Amino acid sequence: MSKRVLVVQPAFSANAYVAHAHSLGWEILVASHESEGRIVADAVRSLATEILTVDTNDNAALEAAVAAAHQQNPIHAVVAGGEYYVPAAALLSARLGLSGLDPAAVDLVRHKAKMREAVAASGLEQPKFTVVREAAEIDAACAHVGLPAVVKPVDSGGSVHVSRVDTPDEARAALAAIHAEEGFEFDRALTSDAIVEQYVPGAEYSADGYVCDGDVVVVAVTRKLLGPEPRFLELGHLTPAPLDEPTRSALVAYATDVVKAVRITTGPFHCELRLSDGRPVLMEVAARLPGDKITELMEMATGLALPGRVLADLTGSDPVRSGAHEETVAKAAGIRFLTAGGTGSYARLEGWEELSAEPWVVANPVLIAPGAPIKTTEADYSCRIAAVVFTADSPEEAHERWTEIGERVRVIGA
Repeated sequence: MSKRVLVVQPAFSANAYVAHAHSLGWEILVASHESEGRIVADAVRSLATEILTVDTNDNAALEAAVAAAHQQNPIHAVVAGGEYYVPAAALLSARLGLSGLDPAAVDLVRHKAKMREAVAASGLEQPKFTVVREAAEIDAACAHVGLPAVVKPVDSGGSVHVSRVDTPDEARAALAAIHAEEGFEFDRALTSDAIVEQYVPGAEYSADGYVCDGDVVVVAVTRKLLGPEPRFLELGHLTPAPLDEPTRSALVAYATDVVKAVRITTGPFHCELRLSDGRPVLMEVAARLPGDKITELMEMATGLALPGRVLADLTGSDPVRSGAHEETVAKAAGIRFLTAGGTGSYARLEGWEELSAEPWVVANPVLIAPGAPIKTTEADYSCRIAAVVFTADSPEEAHERWTEIGERVRVIGA
């Protein structure tokens, strides 16, 4: 039986919901503002059955438009097109009587301080933290959590304005940068609140999966490879992470407890954590698909299409018949992002064509064209100029190939 699914303002990894539903012959309703910073990709537009043009940041307008569409032709599932639309998807699912994230749990996955409060209440190990709004609160905050510390907005994503600070003055500067931000992601301004939390050293990972009927399933643990601090720019991911089984099991058990603590009872999750002195410690958790093509890496290495599994569960469809489970295509997969090294632009990528010819290279999109302006701070995903998706015969070989790509490709300045 064909289903009709609604995707709210799809972007990045959530575009896979549209592609998977289309592959099944399902009807796809896409809600999008179609103006300013909220316009769907051409590929999404070509696959969608209908574009519902509405201000997706106006909950009342969105609910009215979706309710009317549902009355005309029933919707079977609502999914968020990204981090900022998790609240809207939860509210719409509840409004239509569909399976989805409990609206009462939304703040636990969208507000980083409330997330930490919920995890702390469950007794899990995590960093000390506090919330600040004014510069005058910084000294007390740093005294509480200790230095070094990490400062970040309570409601952002994509490593935007996330930085390590080693002194109260650096913390004040980080807070001032958050308050001075004039850019809008999906036409949304950051709030003035920031979280100051204890810095946790160690390798970083993500545990990604889904919850069905209350059962938490970690599909894969992925190694996250970051750029130099004080920023936390993600430069790559390796799936599965090169870990021994006891360590992987500890990460899976911890992530499972985190997901339960923040009350994700259905749908996808993306849990970021670090191994500090051999113990998992939460960085943050979200009720959405992972970004940076991690869903694709997972599918290649595990055979599970996470967007397809989520859609199957939400619509009550059979996951196998809905194409959520297929054969693996590689024992390991990874992605390497390249930057221009802090320069404002670049002229060409030396060695790019030769690398593209390697049989283990799956895709190598250029994200920022030569000559185009680039952020020089290298603070978040918007400064990455190119990416290489690749396969390998083991997690260890995947790490070697990640390194090799960085050595073989030279970014030639303008």
